[in-house]
Amino acid sequence: MPRRGLCFCSASNTSMLDFTEEDRQVYTPLIAAAMRGHYDVVHILLTQLRPNLEKEGCVKFDGHLIEGASALWVAAGAGHLNIIKLLVEHGADLNHHTRNLSTPVRAACFDGRLDIIRYLVDHDANINFANAYNNTCLMIAAYKGHAEVVEYLLENDALPNEQANCGATALHYAAECGHVEVCGVLLDYGAVFKQNEYGMTPVICAAERTRETVVELFVNRAGLLTREEQIDALELMGASFANDKDNYSLVKAFRYLISAMELRFEDINHQVRKPILPPILAYEHWIECQTMQDLQAIRYNHNSLHMESLTIRERILGRHCPEVVHSIVFRGAVCADNGRFDRCESLWLHAMHLKQANSLSIQRDLLRFAQLFSQMLSINVALRFCNVTEVLAACVEELGLNQQKLVDPGPKDLIEVIAEEHELNIVTVLYLITIITKLLRQNTSTQVTDITEENMREVYRLVYRLNQMSVKLRDDQSLLHLSVNGVTPVDDFHTDDICRFPCIDTVKLLLRCGAPISVVDVDRNTPLHTLCSTLQTIAIRMSDDDVKAVVKELTELFIDAGIHLDAVNSEGLKASQVCVQNSVGNFIRGYEARAVNLKCLAARCIALHRVPYKDGIPRQLEAFVQLHCSEKY
Repeated sequence: MPRRGLCFCSASNTSMLDFTEEDRQVYTPLIAAAMRGHYDVVHILLTQLRPNLEKEGCVKFDGHLIEGASALWVAAGAGHLNIIKLLVEHGADLNHHTRNLSTPVRAACFDGRLDIIRYLVDHDANINFANAYNNTCLMIAAYKGHAEVVEYLLENDALPNEQANCGATALHYAAECGHVEVCGVLLDYGAVFKQNEYGMTPVICAAERTRETVVELFVNRAGLLTREEQIDALELMGASFANDKDNYSLVKAFRYLISAMELRFEDINHQVRKPILPPILAYEHWIECQTMQDLQAIRYNHNSLHMESLTIRERILGRHCPEVVHSIVFRGAVCADNGRFDRCESLWLHAMHLKQANSLSIQRDLLRFAQLFSQMLSINVALRFCNVTEVLAACVEELGLNQQKLVDPGPKDLIEVIAEEHELNIVTVLYLITIITKLLRQNTSTQVTDITEENMREVYRLVYRLNQMSVKLRDDQSLLHLSVNGVTPVDDFHTDDICRFPCIDTVKLLLRCGAPISVVDVDRNTPLHTLCSTLQTIAIRMSDDDVKAVVKELTELFIDAGIHLDAVNSEGLKASQVCVQNSVGNFIRGYEARAVNLKCLAARCIALHRVPYKDGIPRQLEAFVQLHCSEKY
């Protein structure tokens, strides 16, 4: 049962709240009763306690946390008309909005409750009040496909051509969702075609989503579209059918491409020729079909139809449109499933670069590449080292952008989302570095020829830059910690076949490129602490002798890099003391005895006797002393 903090009150104290810690909901008794439809309880509260009707709460609807909701908003969202009437009769504000500026009438529009909407509008609710994203009641009703609600709102002077912050109108929302009846109603009430922030009109949105009935409505409506706009809509819809994950159909793709081509040459005196654009490597340097004969020639060549369609989508939507990449990624995935890994790499690299050019997150693209490279390695398919390096460079760049946004977020950046992406990208870059070490080992044994000195210099430069950036998880684990951590999370889609930790080669590459050996996590564990404390996980897949061999090699690497074996964590424990295997702990203690020096003894003496040292020793030595202290002082 969730714990609840209750504040009981008298009739004079109407501010009592019921706070549910488990789901962060905050509500008054009035809001709770209104949400659950308890009419009698609401009536008693209103007549006997006279509570503040505008007291705001925080409630969940459809999995979303709604902050600043009044009792009337909650009743409208839950669909309780009788309670709405009771609240309005007692003076509830019909336009009281939530923190995101959502009003009660908007809440009713979401579920298409026309009876509630009628009542609120009859009592002067404002139907044109927009939320924080400038999204109106008409837009949400159009998006949800509530045709009767849309028509009622328009009859009551809802503005059909208002644009949300993203530039979309109600017609955009209805078109992209395939609500043909709603589109017809909007057009009948004066809706016009406008472009959203990516230059997409409603017909282009519908075509990109393969909404056939909507596109045909727009194309066949007299005077709505120019001939060129009709051609673009038909070509885009055909191209989208050829590369849509959910609505894939080459039959429909060819049909609409043919229809568009016929329309181009319909008027012999005013033929609409296709522009010839520079070919794109990822699309096999494909040049679009220019005539009906060209198109007929590729009718039964699936690959040609796919490349034709990808080229058309990029031409019509534009490289700046985020919708372009979905079909590219899908086509790449199909190529990978069919063993055409080279084609997959080319397509996914193109998609990734398009997203980078438009300042879009590539976190999923980077992980997708790590999975692909791991799959190729696990089945002994040759990788192009330059492609792996290119993805590593993109990952380093993305981590740099993550760090910038965490320090100085933009108006649309959510700190929690950026922080999560930053952590995921750190783990992904670790995968990529590990994959590179596997390729280097493969190069040594099989004489792979595509790893050149220039390639290696680029890898060293990127890993060095990564170390200089000091990327860390929220618990301050560095890449060096993660590379020796037996419980480092590893994606289970092929990646876990290749990336297993601790990984000696990954540690070697990180240290060679300047990874700081004295780095500690939030609990002041050094990488050696992390290694020793996670040995039980390693022991599951290794014999005792193999575990000792790994620990021995890593310990010697750390000693050569300058680690202090007597460094203690926040609990005052050395790495040998957190070791879960006594034999390994004794083994490390043997190194401690040989690695002791006067500098370490002096630091431990200061720590033991709590000698004040701040400003009494050179500043660069303060961190060294702290490394030997169980707590900061």
